[in-house]
Amino acid sequence: MTNKIAPIAAFVFLLLLSGISLAQTPTLVPMGYTGSGISTDLRRVIERTKLWTKRGLDVRPVYFNSGTTLTQAMLGGHIIISDSDVPAQINLKVAGVMDVSVVAVTINRLEHFFVVRSQIKSAEDLKGKKVAISRFGSASDVTTRMVVRFWRLDPDKDLAFIQSGNTPTRVAALVTGQVDSALISPDSLHKVLATGCCRVFADLSEIPLDYARFGVIMPTAIIKNQRDTARKLLEAYVEGIHVFKTRPELAIEILQKEDGIADPQTARWIYDRIAKSLREFPIPEPKGIQAAIDSIGTPKSKSAQAKDFIDSSLLEEIQKSGYVAKLYGK
Repeated sequence: MTNKIAPIAAFVFLLLLSGISLAQTPTLVPMGYTGSGISTDLRRVIERTKLWTKRGLDVRPVYFNSGTTLTQAMLGGHIIISDSDVPAQINLKVAGVMDVSVVAVTINRLEHFFVVRSQIKSAEDLKGKKVAISRFGSASDVTTRMVVRFWRLDPDKDLAFIQSGNTPTRVAALVTGQVDSALISPDSLHKVLATGCCRVFADLSEIPLDYARFGVIMPTAIIKNQRDTARKLLEAYVEGIHVFKTRPELAIEILQKEDGIADPQTARWIYDRIAKSLREFPIPEPKGIQAAIDSIGTPKSKSAQAKDFIDSSLLEEIQKSGYVAKLYGK
């Protein structure tokens, strides 16, 4: 009898072991992002502190060299979430090709610097000059067009837009004189200024405008069909923002090691700027979303309403659970 029971017990044990193994298999989440710094630094903090891992998520970030290629990946189903270039992502819905929703806005203002070659002193001097963007339709494109209109310039007539890629290639294009101006992210500003070729024409964060530049976007179907996964993703972002704001030594270490910012003062300045801009509770707000929609500048965007692009239900659930208040001791 004992000899007969042993194989059965072993078989049952293997089944149980298999069940445990399957239960512990993390959920795979392909994520797309573009650009360097800002959202990238927040994501690195989340990864370093294993905030997704502890929630059973295996998030696989994939880099794209522009918001335009990022949207193509979302449309093709290669990624199910993006944490950068909100304007380019929501254009999928504006154009009527894919139903996506903004579930979080981590930074609700313009954050880049508009940098020009040193000889350019005024908006008038920009006429006829070349401005670098990543790709047509990307956030760098629509943001640049929106900003130059503030200076009473016509982006289609007064400037030549050159597709050069993200910030590192825009820096190279500025330094070598291939272009005359470009948007530069805070983490790369010191690199271009150190060459002596260029100067800051405008700090876009000083423009009094709510603008959903960085945030989390996903297909609306994911919110409905994989709601638990979507909520865990957002909960990690909320905690990641808290870690970024309350553990400056960790964030600065990441800036220095990952972004190659050797100077401690520069790293601290970049950290302070990003930490100030990151929102404790990153719920999407209509004014910022509407500004992003309006900046797209297509015929269909003129009738698009922010309320149709926002799904704040996941963050509202997280807030009602008391999680955010617990993090900040409120």
